[in-house]
Amino acid sequence: MKRIHYSWFILLITFFSIIVAGIVRSSSGVLIVPLENAFGWDRSLISMAFALNLLLYGFSGPFMAALLEEIGLKKMMVLAMSTLMVGVLLTLFMTEPWQLMIIWGVIIGLGSGLFLTILSPYVANHWFEKRRGLAVGILTASTATGQLILLPLLAIIIEESSWKWAIGFILILSFIMLIIILLFMKNSPKEIGLLRYGLEKEPPGQQVVVKNNPIIIAFRTLFEAVKVKEFWLLAGSFFICGLSTSGLIGTHFISYCIGFGFTAVTAASMLSFMGIFDLIGTTLSGWLSDRFDNRWLLFWYYGLRGASLVLLPLALAKGSITLLIIFSVFYGLDWIATVPPTINISRQIFGIEKSVVVYGWIFAAHQLGSAVAAGGAGIIYNIFTSYTWAFVLAGMFCLLASLFVIVIKKQNVKVEVSQTYKA
Repeated sequence: MKRIHYSWFILLITFFSIIVAGIVRSSSGVLIVPLENAFGWDRSLISMAFALNLLLYGFSGPFMAALLEEIGLKKMMVLAMSTLMVGVLLTLFMTEPWQLMIIWGVIIGLGSGLFLTILSPYVANHWFEKRRGLAVGILTASTATGQLILLPLLAIIIEESSWKWAIGFILILSFIMLIIILLFMKNSPKEIGLLRYGLEKEPPGQQVVVKNNPIIIAFRTLFEAVKVKEFWLLAGSFFICGLSTSGLIGTHFISYCIGFGFTAVTAASMLSFMGIFDLIGTTLSGWLSDRFDNRWLLFWYYGLRGASLVLLPLALAKGSITLLIIFSVFYGLDWIATVPPTINISRQIFGIEKSVVVYGWIFAAHQLGSAVAAGGAGIIYNIFTSYTWAFVLAGMFCLLASLFVIVIKKQNVKVEVSQTYKA
């Protein structure tokens, strides 16, 4: 019987690590109303704390990518998961708004950075030669799938007990995942005497990367990337991607549904449907990105997402659970389907050595969009006592993103960038 390559075990560990980090961060979606009721804090203030979370974990991405090269994959995952555990634990003892800002905006924001930004392309690039697009698709799907599937459970725990019991539950999940990482995670195939999956022999002439300060590496890569037009087009489209997904749907969808008379559990269940179909859609997107023009995939993804967001307020206004289910299935298929083609285009342009750090900066734009939506939708709600304009505007921006990606030139050769870092 043929032995399973250890790369697939690494994929599995990474998959569940991202799921746990995702449920920690996305629990903000079911915490807004309970925190509002428990402490009497203004919704826009709570939204700003979660917006800071989205912003920090996004902008930490390129630095996490550079730091990975310094201390190794396993240590980085242990450090990040431990940081998340500290943040979750401190949540149980917070009493003031500034504590919410520090715990959720800074600690959990930074703890999420590794898992939810560059870990997927890093593991796919360093552990897989073949099936790389599929690996990216599977890992990318986990960033939303797990968090959305578990949200109904958190909503039930909050409804039956309290928000503190829900926090306790995700603390236990984080601890279990930390133990698994400590026992089974490896830094690279070479550490256990293997080559990347699908690679028969090490390619000749590889340059040795001289280690340097991660901050220098991150900014030097950024200075090279901003000279390339395609970087701005990818970053701009990903800004809109973040604005229309985790920043808006992930943070405010449940509250939006509650405003139309749906229960928190029902709304969280819709997010669960999105999570199930996100796993299908994003894995399929990874498979498609290995076979078709990635620019056209992104064009259709953004266009269809924009149409669904514009139609969502109509479905809620009718109070139809059937229309809401249809939206959840359709939107779920497209939730993070944009990531595998974006990673592929980035790798084609900047090469395998630099693409993870470059993608970290592109993802920072994604999270800037998420932060704008998370905070901005809270402000729009305070002005209009409704989220409708926030969702309609996000849908219109998605149509703009579809134009950004289609003007990217098809890449035949990558842009030449330096492969070594000098002090």
